[in-house]
Amino acid sequence: MKRMADYDNIRMKFKNRLREQLGEDMASFQERTDPGAKSADEIKKITSEEYRFFKEEMLGGLPNIYEKLCNFSEKTLKIKPAQEKRKLLEKYIYQAHLNMTPDGAWSASFVLPLATMMFLLLFSQMLFMIFKGDISMFFIFFSIVLAATMIMPLQNMPEFLAQNWRLKASNQMVLCIFYIVTYMRHTSNLEHAIDFAAEHLNPPLSIDFKKVLWDVEMQKYDNIKVSLDVYLENWKEYNFEFVEAMHLIQSSLYESTEQRRIALLDKSLDVILEETYEKMLHYAQNLKSPITMLHMMGVIMPILGMVLLPLVVTFMDNVGWYHLAALYNIFLPIMVYYMGLKILATRPTGYGDSDISNLMKEQDKKGKQHLMNIAGKTINITPYKVPVMMFLVMALIAFFPLLIHMVLGADWDLALDVQGEFHMERVEMSKIAFLEYREPIGDGVTEADISGPYGLGATLFSLALPLGFAFSLAFYYRSRTEKLMGLRDKTKKLELEFGSALFQLGNRIGDGIPAEIAFGKVAQVMQGTDSGTFFEYVTNNMSRMGLGLHEAIFNEKVGALVYYPSTMIKSSMKVLIQSAKKGPQVASLALLNVARYIKEIHRVDERLKDLMSEVVSSISSQINFLSPAIAGIVIGITSMISAIIGKLIRAMSCIQAGQGGSGATGLLSLMNDGVAPYYFQWVVGFYVVQITIILTILMSGIQNGNDELAKQDLLARNLRGATLKYFLIAFAVVALFNLIAANIVGGTLASC
Repeated sequence: MKRMADYDNIRMKFKNRLREQLGEDMASFQERTDPGAKSADEIKKITSEEYRFFKEEMLGGLPNIYEKLCNFSEKTLKIKPAQEKRKLLEKYIYQAHLNMTPDGAWSASFVLPLATMMFLLLFSQMLFMIFKGDISMFFIFFSIVLAATMIMPLQNMPEFLAQNWRLKASNQMVLCIFYIVTYMRHTSNLEHAIDFAAEHLNPPLSIDFKKVLWDVEMQKYDNIKVSLDVYLENWKEYNFEFVEAMHLIQSSLYESTEQRRIALLDKSLDVILEETYEKMLHYAQNLKSPITMLHMMGVIMPILGMVLLPLVVTFMDNVGWYHLAALYNIFLPIMVYYMGLKILATRPTGYGDSDISNLMKEQDKKGKQHLMNIAGKTINITPYKVPVMMFLVMALIAFFPLLIHMVLGADWDLALDVQGEFHMERVEMSKIAFLEYREPIGDGVTEADISGPYGLGATLFSLALPLGFAFSLAFYYRSRTEKLMGLRDKTKKLELEFGSALFQLGNRIGDGIPAEIAFGKVAQVMQGTDSGTFFEYVTNNMSRMGLGLHEAIFNEKVGALVYYPSTMIKSSMKVLIQSAKKGPQVASLALLNVARYIKEIHRVDERLKDLMSEVVSSISSQINFLSPAIAGIVIGITSMISAIIGKLIRAMSCIQAGQGGSGATGLLSLMNDGVAPYYFQWVVGFYVVQITIILTILMSGIQNGNDELAKQDLLARNLRGATLKYFLIAFAVVALFNLIAANIVGGTLASC
């Protein structure tokens, strides 16, 4: 290797000297002396193509939307960051495996907000010119503020993506050390142990380990130790316990006695388990304040602030529901989501449930049909079509009041007047109405000035829109995850008791019983448990189908692992097969140690869940009770206030006119009907759905790390539960408070 490097240096030295003496530039000299050589651009292109192929194969696609936008922004308006910021961006881009430059990331933080601002300005002003004949200063100001708030998050986007990559990789690190230690207890070979871990881990950590092995294979580094040390440099700043554990594993290779070697391997697993627990302990302690602030700023204050809005907009003309939607459905969710990302960015690495979302990808590749259990029957469904149809039906119900108004006109309504009689036409002085379109107080009122619907029936019908949207999303997520979550729960249950099963299996093999017979013995003892069922599958495959031990466990069609797709169980069985080649005593000792490791990992796992239980319980209560309950009560109060104020305005106008007044004067000239509860409920309802999604993503990230399957399953349950509670509470409170409002203003209306 050294000779080749010396040869290349001497060759380049004399080549450069000849080029200088001939007075040629490098490109022409290279073309004349080495016609087959490739230019720098061609080499760069080849490297990019190879990287593109690698990323598409291993990571599932290139480039992503963010990379495309950054590369486009760099070409459109290139803005260079400061040198110190450039170094940080280069580090984050490298860690996140992004195909872009720091200039592109920095340019995008200005180009994208500018493009967003221009789009919102043109779109909003065009709509206002069409429907209102004027421009909106609110949306001009809103577009500028929104664009300004986008700059900092976009500048930090590479850091968030790098953190997300580290989170994915580090959630597998405890399991990674477990695999390496388990393998090296019976075979002291670091290269084979890393290969064993890379085979059983999921991306991205498996890809990193394959890259470590590949660099040695391609002679980039002399041996596995050098390649591994270079890789571990990236984790010193973020997960030092992982680096420390790997160094202890490397040190075990140099021990002269078997006892000291095993002690170092055990120490490496203890180090990463204990230090991960300590970091999660501090994280749980420091998490209460950010979660409380997020809840207050993202849930309590915005929703309670809506109670005052009916009073505010009553005295503010030209305030529409779209102004509230811009604030509550665009600006606030972005702010809350950014705060949630900041909280997740501080999460310690090294802990998280195993992600089997790769089974979800395999399920999607086989076809878009998913099995679901509905009313006790298992049926095949297409997860994209059913939610769309569900949302369209619910949207049709929600738009029903508007459709009636469009078809039958403004004079049709179903109203209960002050004498208690029903009318199939619009009644100005009604106690309760289905649609209740209102004309402004004053002279010169036209058809375009009529606003609404303000009626009780329309408000109740409007609840169907956020309910349909949330239930459609919940149905989609449930259809994708139900079957896999059932498989996952069964596998998790097996993993909990598998340590005891391995302990018994190891003892049987240690007594001199062949592994093939030991499986049947343990299956009889543990009959009725998941472990006993697993061992029965293995025994039946060997006795009835004539398969060997390896095929009975690992066969892709009938192997026992088909029914329990667990990487931990699979690796334990691999250790059994490998160690059995060296004799029953070695196999017995290997299984006993694996059983001890599984018990230890489970113990720390339970302690970590106990630490996070208070925070997770707090977020869960916010999602499933506080947010829908507060929002539902706010809708009822808003509907009642709107009904009272609207009827009082008309009653006061009527009384004033009866006393000889010439119309609305004084206080009445300052008041208006405000935002219709029909549209106001849409704003609040969709905000509840958005907050539920954001808090669920935050809760899943805190509890499980980057686990896509667990996140989608949690989204399905929370969207269904939280939105249903909001619907029921809002329906009941709106109906009750409107009846109260009708009784309050009934006497006033009767006197008019």
